[in-house]
Amino acid sequence: MKKQIAIITPVPDIVESVVQNSILRQARERKKVDFHIINLRDFGEGNYHQIDDKPYGGGPGMVMMAGPLFKAIEDAIEKVGGEDDLRIIYPSPQGVQWNHNLAEENSKITRLIVICGHYKGIDERVIEKFITHEYSIGDFVVTSGEIPAMIFIDSIVRLIPGVINNLQSALSDSFAEDLLDSPFYTQPREINGLTVPKVLLSGNHKEINLWRKDSRLKRTKKKRPDLMEKLKKINRSKK
Repeated sequence: MKKQIAIITPVPDIVESVVQNSILRQARERKKVDFHIINLRDFGEGNYHQIDDKPYGGGPGMVMMAGPLFKAIEDAIEKVGGEDDLRIIYPSPQGVQWNHNLAEENSKITRLIVICGHYKGIDERVIEKFITHEYSIGDFVVTSGEIPAMIFIDSIVRLIPGVINNLQSALSDSFAEDLLDSPFYTQPREINGLTVPKVLLSGNHKEINLWRKDSRLKRTKKKRPDLMEKLKKINRSKK
């Protein structure tokens, strides 16, 4: 079944631009995914299509209103084909931190709705009524919910079989196996005195695979020692 993804946003042009200039366009053209870009302002209130208001209890900033979001989410549910095998995702610094395993998990879900938050966030009642999963891109805040939303969607869609030309390439990328990826080189063989490692020119695939495995370990140990510690704990628990 073709994957259905709805994105609710007050700035649909940003989302459409990312879709048109990324692997997501290929996914759409190959009929692997339908993208439903929903303009939240179409459901705004009053003559000015209001979507935000001051928070109850006072304080700085604005909050995205529940009314427009309720209507937009109901419209999105209809567009993606119902509530069967549906997740409604809200990018939030309070959510579970995103990783490759979550991207892989969500790539198997048939229907996704992603809400792009702005300002101080969304009315808590939207989260209580509709949100099934909150995810974070890290312990920091960005002003545009479209940024984390499209990060999540891109990392999900590229894992759908048939979207990219070589799925094995995606499955061997950094974090797919708890290690960073090995270095890669292409033409020319030498530039400014810098050369390609001889083993990669040898044609000996066994030696090349060993070199890549060793490079992944060394690179992970140097750049992400936290991942090495995590891997050690996993290996110890298996014994």
